[in-house]
This record gives sequence, C-alpha cells and structure tokens, in this order.
Amino acid sequence: MRIFRFVPCLAAVSLVACGGGGGSAGPSPVATPTPVAGATVQAVVFYDEDRDGLLSADEPVRIPDVEIVISGRSARSERGTGRATVTGVPDGSFTVEIRSGTLPPFYSAGRLPSVSVPQASGTTVNVPLTLSIGNNTPNVYMAFGDSLTRGQGANPGGDYPTQLQALLGSYLGGAEVVNRGADSTNSYEALERFRRNFRGHTPAYTLVLYGTNDWNDPLCQDIAPCFTIENLQTVVELIKDAESLPVVGLVPPANPAINAGRNVWVQDINRFIRAMAESEGAAVADTYATFQAKGGDLSRYFVDHVHFNDAGYKVIAEAFFAGIAGRGVTASSSPGLGVRPGGGIW
Repeated sequence: MRIFRFVPCLAAVSLVACGGGGGSAGPSPVATPTPVAGATVQAVVFYDEDRDGLLSADEPVRIPDVEIVISGRSARSERGTGRATVTGVPDGSFTVEIRSGTLPPFYSAGRLPSVSVPQASGTTVNVPLTLSIGNNTPNVYMAFGDSLTRGQGANPGGDYPTQLQALLGSYLGGAEVVNRGADSTNSYEALERFRRNFRGHTPAYTLVLYGTNDWNDPLCQDIAPCFTIENLQTVVELIKDAESLPVVGLVPPANPAINAGRNVWVQDINRFIRAMAESEGAAVADTYATFQAKGGDLSRYFVDHVHFNDAGYKVIAEAFFAGIAGRGVTASSSPGLGVRPGGGIW
C-alpha cells in the first residue's frame, strides 16, 4: 500500500502561500505629505481704538478666535497674539474678510486691508476691529451692582471685578475693571446710582448685576417680573445713551442649603431679564447657568445665604467674561463655567 505524506511548505515559500499568518512582507511605505499649494499670509486681529485702520504701539488689545478669510482660505486668530495663519492663498489681489459670526459682541470690522500674492507671501497684514463707544475710555469696564459686585464675603482681590480683570487681561492683552458695587441697593436705587457712578469714569463697557435685593420686596416675590425688569431696562437705556456697552448679568443662585425655594424665583426672574437684555441689544452674562454647570453641591461657593467666597465670585467673573467674549458659558478649561430667607435688605 502506498503511503501519501503531506510535506510542509519549504522555508523559502511565503507563509501567506501556505495559508499561515503573522509574517510581514516588510515595512509599509510612509506617505509623503502633499504640500499646500499657494502662499502663507499672516494676519493680526487687533482692537483699533482710534479707528484709523492702523495698528499703533498704544493699541495693545488682540482679539482671539476671529476667523479670517483670504480668497476662500481661512484661519482663526490665536489667543495672546491675535495672529491668524492663512495657508494656500493663490496668486492675486484680495481683500481680507472676516466671518462676522466669530466676532465678540459689539465688535465690527474696521477698514479691512488688501493683500497681493505672491508679493505678500510671508508678510503680515493687520486687521482692525472697532467698537462704537463715543468718547468713552477704551478697555475700561465699570462693574455696577450691589454687595455681590462689591464682593462681600471675599478676601482682598477675591471680588468678581478683580478676578474678571485678570481673565480679560490674559485673554485680550489689557483691561481695567472699576468696582462700583454698593451694599443694600436694589434696582430702584440703581437708577440714581448710575447717574452718579458713570460720571467721571466713561467706561467702554458697563456691567450690571442687580436684582438679588429686589426679592425682599413682597411685590417681587408674588409676581416675578415686578419692577425689576422695568428698572433694569431703564439702566440699560441710560448706558446706551452714554454710548457705553451694556452687559447684563442674570441673578445668581441663592445658597441652596439655606433657601433652595428662592432659586425658583431666581430662575423665573432671569427669564424676563434675559428677554429684556436681548431686546435692548445688551450682552448677557448668565451667572445662574454658569453656577449650574459646575455641578455638585453649590453651597460650597457661599459664605452665607447669598454672598460668595472667592471661588463663587470667580464663577461670576467667568460668566461676565463669557458674556463679554461671546464664548458661551465656559471661560476656561476647568469643569463647568459659562437668598435670603425672610425679609429685610443686606
């Protein structure tokens, strides 16, 4: 009887031919990146304080996250430098464009420059943005409100205006935030206080945080819109009449460990404040949502029923930062971002 033997593939034969696996035919070739055709143009987005279209040595503010477009090619400006690097620009002459939806609130494009390629390849063009603030002082922000603005409960430097100044200075390159907070004031008193506090300061921006003390009036507790909305609307109109830029803060939450029920009123009144502010063209700082986005037990941010510790005032600063920069509820890479029981005033 004949015996048939199955002989394995010779070593010289590929394992693949034998049906095996685990071998390699050698390293795969590495693809060579295809170079981007066209020129590279650098653009610097800056705040043109004197509206002359030129970047002066005394104009320090650079605007981040603005999308620059040159002949259909685009890039966003960097934080700190305001520089946008647009690659692949074809030969020709083009006017620099701005995606208007990427501008922060209140900013408009100034006199936009033109570029010629290839002559402009590797050069820098300056892209001006302007603000309509009349004769008010550029880069000055007036924080206007009650004891939450003054910073009751905070350590020195822990109030929200001081912390906001640091955020804005880091983001834009320059900012001065003036604190005009006064204890125990409500939105009625805000009308008279604004006329006194605005005089002599002429801020480019006016930040309004009022409404918390209005809860102490039974009329407001019974009917959420009450007088708060009309008073704040008048304040916003006065700000606009003075050619300052209004940023309206929503009422922050009360300490949920002391009077959680009051936060139902806070949410209700905030709906009306937001609607009023948006109808007046004001920017909105959503302090309430910024706290909620932090998660967990919010009582950790309080020193009493409504006043905050330094960490709590930082959250308010983040909310105003987000409203000014137009960046939603988040102002940093940290997680989250962006009342008194009984009667009496505080």
